[in-house]
Amino acid sequence: MIRPELLSRLCNARDLLRDWQDEPISISEVARTSGLTRFHFVRLFKAIFGETPHQYRSRAQVERAKQLLILTDLSITEVCMSVGFSSLGSFSALFSRRVGMPPSEFRRSYRPSLAPERELPASLIPGCLSLMAGISEKSNFREDKSET
Repeated sequence: MIRPELLSRLCNARDLLRDWQDEPISISEVARTSGLTRFHFVRLFKAIFGETPHQYRSRAQVERAKQLLILTDLSITEVCMSVGFSSLGSFSALFSRRVGMPPSEFRRSYRPSLAPERELPASLIPGCLSLMAGISEKSNFREDKSET
């Protein structure tokens, strides 16, 4: 059984791997922040989290890149740099391997369109919305026009 304080240090190391955006950080440096040797750190990390620190870091970078591709207008290169890669080729290769498509195709496939490509036919717009927007010239109710 792992001591709670050791588990806490490993969780902090995992968070550091996930959140580190600056210059590349080595596994040895992360292990040192946990007070462990590199070998012991990698062995415990894999036993607790089910993947090596490197695998975890790569997965976290790709997940963050997916968020940025969907939610921002950053270029692919800017996304690459934002998640900690210095090579667009390495980023694209890893992204394609993990996601099954290149970053540009992922963005086209998963990013919601911000504006509709065409207007909906009036028959598909609920009457209450048509009235609120002043779109409908027809009344949805049988009203005596002379009462108004």
